[in-house]
Amino acid sequence: MSTTQDAVELQSELERKLEETAERHQVPGAALGIALGDRDVYAFHGVTSLDNPLAVDERTLFQIGSTTKTFTATAIMRLVEAGQVDLGAPVRAYVPELVLRDEDVAASVTVLHLLNHTAGWTGDYFEDTGEGDDALARYVAKMADLEQVSPLGATASYNNAAFCLAGRVIERVTGQTYEAALRDLVLDPLGLRDSLLFLSEVMTRRFAVGHQRHGDAMQVARRWHLSRSARPAGGIVATAADQIAYARFHLGDGTAAGGARVLQAESLARMKQPTASLRASALGDSVGISWLLKDVAGVRTVRHGGTTNGQLSAFALVPERDFAITVLTNSDSGGQLHQEMVKWALATYLGLAEPEPEPLSLTEAELAPYVGRYRTANGTLDLAVQGDGLVANVTYSEAAIAKLRSVYGDQVPEQRPVPFKLLPDDRFVVVEGPAKGVRGYFTREGGAVSGVDFGGRLAPRVTEG
Repeated sequence: MSTTQDAVELQSELERKLEETAERHQVPGAALGIALGDRDVYAFHGVTSLDNPLAVDERTLFQIGSTTKTFTATAIMRLVEAGQVDLGAPVRAYVPELVLRDEDVAASVTVLHLLNHTAGWTGDYFEDTGEGDDALARYVAKMADLEQVSPLGATASYNNAAFCLAGRVIERVTGQTYEAALRDLVLDPLGLRDSLLFLSEVMTRRFAVGHQRHGDAMQVARRWHLSRSARPAGGIVATAADQIAYARFHLGDGTAAGGARVLQAESLARMKQPTASLRASALGDSVGISWLLKDVAGVRTVRHGGTTNGQLSAFALVPERDFAITVLTNSDSGGQLHQEMVKWALATYLGLAEPEPEPLSLTEAELAPYVGRYRTANGTLDLAVQGDGLVANVTYSEAAIAKLRSVYGDQVPEQRPVPFKLLPDDRFVVVEGPAKGVRGYFTREGGAVSGVDFGGRLAPRVTEG
């Protein structure tokens, strides 16, 4: 778009769409930014908090959650270019104290395994090890108890713990805390002054709080912040404008806005190349170096959104079209909003329409091979027949509930049944609820169903007896 009128129309269209979608999904507040060619366009909706409302505007900070993983990976790529880290080197070359339940894995796991979700151990491990500068070191020491769910490098299964370990790699190589190193390596060189890591920095600013639905009511989610040990996996708090500035860097040639070289273009391109298959899971088609890759209408999109306690966000690049979008929300229903807004933006501005999947209508006998119990990091996932599809019910273990309370306080999110239907090739799609449209797949061994990838995490089947 090249004229002032086009820009005004784009702004108005974006604001109308965001308002309508946010109100339909009852999201209290949202911020959206788009980079389209040489234009940056923003839209804002609602309030920061239902209890203490301030209007969401260009200054409002949101938790970006797991988009932080791409910042951690970008920092490591800077260390790679400096000759201080080798992606193919064992992690123990940098963190010699690493101990895991499987000694062979501890000796062989590489830095790349950490950055492409192929480490194979339990990934959703959240342990508050305090707010001191030794938080990550203490977290890594506790990783010795994590179960090895799948063989090292065999499959991509979403792994927060691996990125916390990657943060420790950064600390050991630089001799700094993760936060100080990230500021020196990424945030300051890119001019991201509104991307923050410490609670004391955020509390003096306008910031969003999360919300969760309880029954028919939307309530403020407490607690607000992640533990310090989780920061490399999801700890950044930022404005929509800083997210778009970061997107433009990853769409560019490796220079910052002022022209200073931060990374070589080849390193940025390498991060966007597939390193492991995701089999069209909830996360995408494949994973690069931290980036989650998904083809839409034959065009590669490069993504990584985030989820914290009642704050859900989307972040997507389309390098071929010089396009980026970020959607920041403060509600557990924000996932529905950002999925719709990203799909709408790709179709509206780029003509990239993703066809809706056509679920199979199967009989109870045809669904029977998938029915059963699957073991997750936090408990069990029970699949049962429901009509011509399946329904998943999650049950937390007592230990998992205790861990979740350390993250969410007393407001552990409700686990509602998730109905889904099968697609060809052992794939499936969620057909109702907050996760509608999310995809996954089943794994097999010797022809029998052996596991399910649900939400990007591999859950092995529980064998009877």
